[in-house]
Amino acid sequence: MKYIICSLLLVHFIYFACGQKTADQIAIIKTQRAASNAAIAKHDIEGIAKYWMPDFIQVRGNATYLVGKDAVMNTWKELFKTNPEVSYTRSPSEIIISKNDSLAWEKGKWMAVKSYSKGGNYAAMWRKINNEWKIQAEIFVSLH
Repeated sequence: MKYIICSLLLVHFIYFACGQKTADQIAIIKTQRAASNAAIAKHDIEGIAKYWMPDFIQVRGNATYLVGKDAVMNTWKELFKTNPEVSYTRSPSEIIISKNDSLAWEKGKWMAVKSYSKGGNYAAMWRKINNEWKIQAEIFVSLH
C-alpha cells in the first residue's frame, strides 16, 4: 500500500512539475509579446525585431509577405516614417508549448490604430534556440 501511495505521489509531482514548466514558458512568451507591443508603440525597430529569428517570415494583414529579419525591419522603418501615428497591439488568446519544449504556437487578436485595417486575427510560431524564445513566423489576417 505504501508503494502505491508513494508511486501516486511521485506521478502527481512529475505531472505538476511539467505543468509548471509549461506555465513558465507561456509566461515568458507573453512577457516578450508585451515588450514587442510596447516597442511598436514607441516605434522602436530594434525592440520589435529583438524577438525575431534571422530568417523571420511575416505575412501581413493585407496578404503580402516579407522574408528575413532585415527586410521586415526596413518595411517597419518605412511605415513609421510615412505614418508616424500608426500602432499595432497583439493580444494572445492561446499559447501552446510543444511536448519537447522547442516550439510554441501563439494565436490571438491584433488591433491597429491609424492603419489600413482596424485589426483581425494572428498566429505566431515560436522556436526555442539556446534557451531563448524567438519568433520564426507570424501571420496576420485583416478582418475589420
